[in-house]
Formats: sequence, C-alpha cells, structure tokens
Amino acid sequence: MPLLVTPALPAGSLAAQDQPHLPVRPGLALRPWRDDDAPAVRAAFDCPVIQRWHVRRLDSDDEARTWTAQWAGRWRDENAASWAIVDADDRPVGQVGLRDVLLTEASAQVSYWLTPTARGQGVATQALLALTRWSFTRGGFHRLALEHSTGNAASCRVAGRTGFTEEGVARGSVRHADGWHDMHRHALLTTSR
Repeated sequence: MPLLVTPALPAGSLAAQDQPHLPVRPGLALRPWRDDDAPAVRAAFDCPVIQRWHVRRLDSDDEARTWTAQWAGRWRDENAASWAIVDADDRPVGQVGLRDVLLTEASAQVSYWLTPTARGQGVATQALLALTRWSFTRGGFHRLALEHSTGNAASCRVAGRTGFTEEGVARGSVRHADGWHDMHRHALLTTSR
C-alpha cells in the first residue's frame, strides 16, 4: 500500500554512510562493534545486573561473536544500530544503540548498558548524549524514545540527565526473567533540544 506521507528519512539514509565513530569525552568514544570484542561482550552479559534488565544472555564466545557480527548488517538494513562504548585503550565498557528504527517516522528506541567498572561515572549519560547529538544532527532523526523497567532507577536517572521527557508507564509490557515489568517511557524530540 502506498504511503500518504513522504518518509521523514528516505531509504538509504543510514546505509549510504559508514557507521560513524563518535567522540564522547577524552578517553571515551563510541565505535562500531568488532569480532574481537566478543569476549568483553560475553563477560558483560554474565553480569547479574545486565541480566536483570535484559531478556537475553550469551552462553559462549560463539554467541557473543554472533551478537557483535549482527550489527553491521542491521546498520545496512537500517533497522538498528549499536556502538561499543570504549575507553582510552579501545576496550568496550558498555553499549549504546538505536533499536526499532523507523525511517518513515525518523524515530528509534535507544538502549544502553555498562560494565560494572564503568558505572557511577556518568558514562551512560555522556554516551547517550553523544548518540543523541549524532541522531538529531547527522542522522536526521525526529524522535528518540527510551523505555526501562520502573524498577530500574539508574536507567531512569540517565533518561532524566539526558533530557528525555517522561511520557508514562506501559503496564506489564515486558517480561524479564523475574516476571512482567511495567515500563517507564521517555522520549526526546529534535525540536526539544
């Protein structure tokens, strides 16, 4: 069926460019995932805190390599993107990304997680701010949404510090290992920056 509106972002908006490397602050950057990041990703997914707020785990280095390898194709397909948050030695200390990319609406969901050593230092906030800047300026997005369990106070703080406006609660909308979670919704528009 034909669209009644012109897509806000034409097909090829992401795929026509290489996934960028983005500076965050001295000693911290965002870069695309590489195969040699798999051991760090597996170690991160072994963290009980990360497992608490996610719906997947990784049981082997092969699964971690599959996880890191998927992102190049998802960038080309323009349906998602993920960046490794890396320290000054180019070691992954977390992830920030775009999920559920809709070019027609110029919108996406954001996601993020950090390894235990990176927490409590403003890393998630600064990485999300870097991704948001790129998304609204170079990426051409109109709306970014963020959703987290109402039990995840740390994620809610990141949303607030990065300017994502609270939009409400989706009751019982995501099932984690411990059961159904109410999800707190936030969003940021390019016009609200």
